[in-house]
Amino acid sequence: MSNSALGAFMEEELVSQPDVWLQAIAQAGADAAKAEAAGEPRLPADGERVAVVGCGTSWFMAQSYATAREAAGKGVTDAFAASEAFLNHNSAGRGYDAVIAITRSGTTTEVIELLQALRGTVRTVALIGDMDSPVATLADAVVGLPYADEKSVVQTRFATTALVYLLSSLGIDLSDAVEQARPAVTEAVPQELLDAEQFTFLGTGWTVGLAHEAGLKMREAVQGWTESYPAMEYRHGPISIAAPGRVTWLFGEQPEGLDANMEATGALYINTGKHPLAELARVHRVTLERARVRGLNPDLPRNLTRSVILDTTA
Repeated sequence: MSNSALGAFMEEELVSQPDVWLQAIAQAGADAAKAEAAGEPRLPADGERVAVVGCGTSWFMAQSYATAREAAGKGVTDAFAASEAFLNHNSAGRGYDAVIAITRSGTTTEVIELLQALRGTVRTVALIGDMDSPVATLADAVVGLPYADEKSVVQTRFATTALVYLLSSLGIDLSDAVEQARPAVTEAVPQELLDAEQFTFLGTGWTVGLAHEAGLKMREAVQGWTESYPAMEYRHGPISIAAPGRVTWLFGEQPEGLDANMEATGALYINTGKHPLAELARVHRVTLERARVRGLNPDLPRNLTRSVILDTTA
């Protein structure tokens, strides 16, 4: 297989993100209008206490949405890895009014078991890509994003589209993200990024989840040494690995003085000031090209499958 053929699905999917995001923005608006007319909101109402769950990439999108919802004054919102959510049988005791599950495949074991355990105790909402999946019948309400579903094992557009839908539901304008992502998903990748030994991604507020997701993409597709942190935590130790030939990439607002600290390390510091979602889309492109030059196929990464389905009968 030629290098250009490696990650063919991933390339098609990551390039489509700006247009797919527009679909999600329109859907969020249409769903909100329908819910208002029917008096039955699909997503939790303002002021409700919400838990958001997912696995892997979806967990990081849950983190971003949870922080953004609280920052928007919409109510207490917590994010959990589905396997570690403190929800089973006592969600009422924790005071949650609703649980949102994000899952591309709708077949992930931990999410299915959690939704089964919560039936009849708290309202659940699922954002899914595969409308024929088991989760579609387990949640009390479903937000279907089939146009964002993917063939590549390494997620790009479903994750960002789910987050775009959720952020749009908060009234956040993402037009800049769409327009800035258009060149980001097709532009050539500089040689210094292809050759870099190590990447660290940083975020603040809702973009911490994006930083964690960027790190996961690089580990999955490139099998590379990649770390991620809240930006203010970076100087509490992790900055010690910054060095020439390595990259530190910031999403969102820069903590005061970080640029000067980075200059002293000799590492490449990326802080474009562009919309964080557009920057994540750019990371997707960088990740794909780094995988290709190493002869790796991110559509079929090592040790991974599209969905983690566990044998719970043993």
